[in-house]
Amino acid sequence: MGETDYYQRGFGLKDAIRPELLADYHSRIVERLKASGHRLQAGRLTFLLAREFGFCYGVDRAVEYAYETRRKFPERTIYLVGEIIHNPHVNARLKEMGIQFLREADGSGPGLEAVRPRDVVILPAFGVTVEEMARLRASGCVLVDTTCGSVLNVWKNVDRFSSTGFTALIHGKYAHEETRATASRTTQYPSGRHLVVRDRAEAQVVCDYIRRGGDRGMFLARFAAACSPGFDPDLHLGRIGLANQTTMLSSESLEIQGMIRGALADRYGEDEIPERFRAFDTICSATQDRQDSVLALIVEKPDLLVVIGGYNSSNTSHLTALASRSVPTYHIEDASCIMGAESIRHKPFGASAEITTRDWLPEGPATVGLTAGASTPNNKIGEVVASIAALRGVTDL
Repeated sequence: MGETDYYQRGFGLKDAIRPELLADYHSRIVERLKASGHRLQAGRLTFLLAREFGFCYGVDRAVEYAYETRRKFPERTIYLVGEIIHNPHVNARLKEMGIQFLREADGSGPGLEAVRPRDVVILPAFGVTVEEMARLRASGCVLVDTTCGSVLNVWKNVDRFSSTGFTALIHGKYAHEETRATASRTTQYPSGRHLVVRDRAEAQVVCDYIRRGGDRGMFLARFAAACSPGFDPDLHLGRIGLANQTTMLSSESLEIQGMIRGALADRYGEDEIPERFRAFDTICSATQDRQDSVLALIVEKPDLLVVIGGYNSSNTSHLTALASRSVPTYHIEDASCIMGAESIRHKPFGASAEITTRDWLPEGPATVGLTAGASTPNNKIGEVVASIAALRGVTDL
């Protein structure tokens, strides 16, 4: 593949596509909120917007590259490997622009075999697996790589672990596109292997096995979909390097790190830790900033908090998890979930589907906290504010 067939820095068309991006995603209401100290009065409602919210740098970059790609190759067939980010409105807009998806969220789609030479393929912000990258390079297509820099940083650490005989233990969701791509990095090395744990409970299973061993068959059955082929807990839990999906809950990643380190110290002794344990903080800064901002928002004691973003967005769901510990919290995809002052459709953290909650908006004066996941565009935030304000008769925001 020639060097001009791989693009990782855009096409220098940012100024040309800026009007289109503004038309698709700008919100006058959000700009007003930011200009007024992230606070807006609407009749007897007070809206408080988190200091850090919505599109992060990596998402901005990925969306810009997709728009630039459409402008650069107006006559070419353009594919996205999968959802560019986890927001249904952004992905729908790209489809309207004629960008086709090789893999839909439900797993359907034509697949990589549909790609022909001279087709243009956009790699999503989550990245792609090593195997997928090899197949795409062999196809002779033009590659536009929007993989987030924070994800690339995780990959560097996993490469380092795998090349030196450490098992990469990844805190993440094993079926998530980013985690699949990260785990695949281990396949490049003869001694490379991985194990994915979703939460503290799964990490505790691993810690117990490190300390005392156990039923190998039961362990492998539990993690069958979350470990590398040939993984053997009796052989491969002696040297561990920690990594994580960049959008996980930071406090949980740090706790899991401490749990694994403690288990290795108990099994092998503290003196052995330098030879048996590696860890780096690979939660992305935007994820951390949004989590910190939600905690700061809760201190202001809103009556409720609305989290806006795709239901399959990991970073958005973790904002919901943080907030729901302290205040009634409603994770909604967009303004259509607001059915009236009497009811709202939303997805609680950990639930498998939407539910409807009644009497969610208190009568009388109320303070509504707002935040949005890193893949949520400003216009969707503004529409939610406008919809809630309209419930109280305020329509001139």
